[in-house]
Amino acid sequence: MDERKRDSMIAYLRHRMEEFGITPEALASAMASDESEKTKARYRDVSGETWSGEGEMPQWLKQAISAGQSIEHFALSAKEAEKAPAKRGVDWEKDPFAGSPLARSGGR
Repeated sequence: MDERKRDSMIAYLRHRMEEFGITPEALASAMASDESEKTKARYRDVSGETWSGEGEMPQWLKQAISAGQSIEHFALSAKEAEKAPAKRGVDWEKDPFAGSPLARSGGR
């Protein structure tokens, strides 16, 4: 989409939101609640990768199944699914090797 079309669409959406009394905060809240409903994990691997069971099966699960593991091995109980943590990223600010020759060489 070119920039003029994008700007036009944004102006249109802002106008319609104002017309219906929808605030950006209300929209963000509604989108966040929709996202949390969609992303309840049903399967998880040891590294924290999760899958809801909807849509295409992720690569990590395809590989595990093709290697002989059963999908039930990764299934979460209802209690676990509710508290399934999001995949943790790397906190580079706390990485003692960030920027060092060790980090740049890939640990070789």
